[in-house]
Amino acid sequence: MKLKVVVEPGEDSGFIAHVPALRGCWSQGQTRAQVLENIREAIEAWLEAEQDKAERPTGPSDVELLTV
Repeated sequence: MKLKVVVEPGEDSGFIAHVPALRGCWSQGQTRAQVLENIREAIEAWLEAEQDKAERPTGPSDVELLTV
């Protein structure tokens, strides 16, 4: 999966990164390499949380998970 990551200088120091396609997915780091590593971890956590939400039943229906 490829996602656009926006990296900007931090207000005081370091860098801030966010992913426009993933609402609320932000991170920070002291160096560009560190912020990219941190945003990668934030993306993985964001996607995992969204998958967990999608797997939860939302109403009084039966849910089956099938492996195809």
